[in-house]
Amino acid sequence: MKAGTATDAKRLQDIPNIGPSIADDLRALGITQPKQLIGKDPYALYRRMTEITGIRHDPCLCDCFISAVRFMEGAPATPWWHYTAERKRLLRD
Repeated sequence: MKAGTATDAKRLQDIPNIGPSIADDLRALGITQPKQLIGKDPYALYRRMTEITGIRHDPCLCDCFISAVRFMEGAPATPWWHYTAERKRLLRD
């Protein structure tokens, strides 16, 4: 079951929109606990993921990072695609 609030998120996969694969991506970025997302720049996380792997990831990964950071900073749980327009505006994807 997904967390209803940031304080309920004990594991990365407790965060809405974060499944096993994206939890692995976050761990590759050095993030092992949900609270470590607080104050992070989701766009920088996305860029760093590209640097680490050497491949360009689907831009939806950025949307998931945005949703995870915002949730952990107190925003309500929303579907990851809620952030697609923002990401497109800022990254021109």
